[in-house]
Amino acid sequence: MSEVVLSVRNLETTFKSKLGPIRAVNKVSYDIHKGQTMGIVGESGCGKSVTSFSIMRLIEPPGQVSGGEVLLKGRDLLKLSDREMEDVRGGEMAIIFQEPMTALNPVLTIGFQMDEQIMRHMKLGPKESKDRAIEMLNLVGIPSPAERYHSYPHQLSGGMRQRAMIAMALSCNPSFLIADEPTTALDVTIQAQILELFQSLQEKLHMTVQFITHDLGVISEISDRVLVMYGGQACEMATTDELFRNPRHPYTAALIESRPRLGHRVNRLRTIEGSVPAPMDLPAGCPFQTRCPRAKSECLNLKPPMTKIGPDHEVACFNPL
Repeated sequence: MSEVVLSVRNLETTFKSKLGPIRAVNKVSYDIHKGQTMGIVGESGCGKSVTSFSIMRLIEPPGQVSGGEVLLKGRDLLKLSDREMEDVRGGEMAIIFQEPMTALNPVLTIGFQMDEQIMRHMKLGPKESKDRAIEMLNLVGIPSPAERYHSYPHQLSGGMRQRAMIAMALSCNPSFLIADEPTTALDVTIQAQILELFQSLQEKLHMTVQFITHDLGVISEISDRVLVMYGGQACEMATTDELFRNPRHPYTAALIESRPRLGHRVNRLRTIEGSVPAPMDLPAGCPFQTRCPRAKSECLNLKPPMTKIGPDHEVACFNPL
């Protein structure tokens, strides 16, 4: 087994409110090994992005990471000073945001924004930094990279902006990359191109990636392992093949059955009744109990722990499939 690049242990993130503290991420734990892609999937509001922002220490008040450990190559990021974390963020680890138009500064050129990061983390001069930026823009498939280096974000298409974000994230050779729903705002054709780019870059650069999405089709294509989240908690984790072949949590099975499949014509797709409860309205026991057809009395008051049920398969359910 390759080395563990990122280890998350009992991560908790809490937001203060007039109703009291609200826990958006509740004791989530997982490891990502070198060269591996961990997919994190779940409906909107399940805690996927908050988990990633907590790892990057981008949670702002009234939120805070209230417990746990985030170990990047053995170093606990939650114990670093703000200055030390700034040196890590953008250098050893990077993030690609969901909407590049809001993540990129609209009044600065792509090249200026890349240079700023490269010069700080790689300690290169202006000329070397520019060469590195153009090299990365070329690597991610942006045509005429020397010209696009001088472009502003609004002068690029959505797909080109996302490629520029990927180039910026990879420019300092990070050990670990978070991709937070990087294809959600793009049309289907561009989505396919970006996913193909991710796969080719991972093979070429041996990246370690945490890929967040609500799209199971994307997860099945790009991930080695999958973590399914619901209500801010982990409910199932397994290799991608195992999870799709043998889902054990009722929520995972319902997600898989609700997606359209090529060659399977149905009059109506299956849906999961109800909606994800808000963090302040989570039930006392299993967070999925109000929508689960297999809920028992113990599910109402007790939280099921993550339990190993196979060589690389864990589930948090008192009555798994």
